[in-house]
Amino acid sequence: MKRLLAVLALLSAPAFAEGERAGAFDYYVLALSWSPTWCALEGDARQSPQCEAGRDLGFVLHGLWPQYEAGWPSYCPTGHRDATRVETAAMADIMGTSGSAWHQWKKHGRCSGLAPGDYFRLARQAWEGIVRPAALRELGRAVTLPASVVEEAFLEANPSLTPEGVTVTCRSGRIREVRLCLTRSLEPRDCAPDVARDCSLDDALLAPVR
Repeated sequence: MKRLLAVLALLSAPAFAEGERAGAFDYYVLALSWSPTWCALEGDARQSPQCEAGRDLGFVLHGLWPQYEAGWPSYCPTGHRDATRVETAAMADIMGTSGSAWHQWKKHGRCSGLAPGDYFRLARQAWEGIVRPAALRELGRAVTLPASVVEEAFLEANPSLTPEGVTVTCRSGRIREVRLCLTRSLEPRDCAPDVARDCSLDDALLAPVR
């Protein structure tokens, strides 16, 4: 019985791999990270330029991730050259730092099957196609709220989205990310079950933009 349970657990776990074939995926996840959370939990300790006073960053583009219907590819081999410093620096305005852009290209962008310039253009297009709710930037102070309120704000600001295509994640009791599922042509779609794992906290902390 124990062996059977172990096998079933393996079969039900998200399927992901490293080094899969570039361009062979089903849809994208557009991940938008709440910068104040990342800075509080990681960035401040790293002295990241993303967290410097006056950057005025709320949501930043964490990444545009190729996704399977179950699992995701990463670190795919590609025939394209790697992203240049100029290309990654050009993404710092929406991704926080050029280092973040480089990491996203290396881990996820290669798996798109696109050249780096095309991948970053697509990522920016996806970013610009989503309205980030202004009310979340205008709180002025730290608040606790149900994570579902953040999802509702995105749905109200983006009528083409549906609850099945938006998920909010938390970490250490804080709102961490909003993830939106998009087709390969960047149309809204439902998230697969391994992505649709909403944070259920009723009192998640949303730190203010600084």
